[in-house]
Amino acid sequence: MKPVVLMVGADKGGVGKTTVTRTVLDYLAAKNVLVRAFDAEHPRGTLQRFHPDVTEVVDITTAADQMKMIDTLATSEVKVSVIDISAGLLAETLKAFTDVGFFDLVHEGEFNFGLMHVVGSSVASLDEIAEVLPYARGKHYFIVKNFINDTSFFEWNPTVYRNYFRGAADAVEVNIPKLNEMAYEQVEIAGVPFSDFVGNRQSNGQVANNSLVLRGYVRTWMRNITDEYDRVGLLDRLYDRTAAAA
Repeated sequence: MKPVVLMVGADKGGVGKTTVTRTVLDYLAAKNVLVRAFDAEHPRGTLQRFHPDVTEVVDITTAADQMKMIDTLATSEVKVSVIDISAGLLAETLKAFTDVGFFDLVHEGEFNFGLMHVVGSSVASLDEIAEVLPYARGKHYFIVKNFINDTSFFEWNPTVYRNYFRGAADAVEVNIPKLNEMAYEQVEIAGVPFSDFVGNRQSNGQVANNSLVLRGYVRTWMRNITDEYDRVGLLDRLYDRTAAAA
């Protein structure tokens, strides 16, 4: 397969983009897909805390770290790269990748590309989508609504919606369901992937002492997310399989 880049990001903070990235990494692992991840929340690196074995913290605004991600795509044995973009840097990152010619190579078929754009629950998200669309047009563009913290999303006016999405007829809406607050809090405290919490494993591989009830909440939630990613054909789209095109 050709190398794949999947960006997860938002220009607005507090929408749960790293949580979404974590679900993607668990989903790909469950599908036996080898993946490497880049955490652009430099220098702290929230994603790396939960997935240290596959994640490297990068300063995505520097040429040196852009080279780490892009120049190694063709040579890395791991063909799927997931990039967790810092809040406020999505449009800037897309422009930087455009300037260095990355999207020219995507257009030529050398790489595959997908963007999971985690939107907020305000009308301002439409402006953010409009800013991102020029870069996403012709690519696999997922608009992600994250309900994990019981967020209520407005219903976009159909006319306004069509005006903003003109030229992006292939945009795919993804819904991340709500997770029980106590279960989410315990996973955060444990500092492990959602799948490890369900499997009752600590970060060092030892057996944990997680609540059976809370593990059950996370297990059901992850199943629902798997069904959602399967519904939109996430893997088929990233691999450019015929099924996705159809």
